[in-house]
Amino acid sequence: MVKEKEQQQKLRIRVRAYEHKILDTSVKQIIDTAKRYDAEIAGPVPLPKEIKKYTVNRSSFIDKNSREQFEMSIHKRLIDILNPGPKIIDALTNLNLPAGVDIEVKMA
Repeated sequence: MVKEKEQQQKLRIRVRAYEHKILDTSVKQIIDTAKRYDAEIAGPVPLPKEIKKYTVNRSSFIDKNSREQFEMSIHKRLIDILNPGPKIIDALTNLNLPAGVDIEVKMA
């Protein structure tokens, strides 16, 4: 006897932003929308922040040892919605999020 394992669909949402406060408010908005439709939610899971560093010469060609360093931090969160219905997917696509928040949605 072989039991057929029921395939559990999962909606994986990766949210990225430069500012963590804006990121947290948009994640809360996504979770509130999913809870409104009685969805099972796993997360938000904070992922390691990505730091991009840039080194720039202060002058054009004189005094090469004088440099400035800049860095940008990209904060990330991961949310899983288990067994999403069509109403949840429709509500998440019509969600208005602040500028500077990048969302990647995958069905797994």
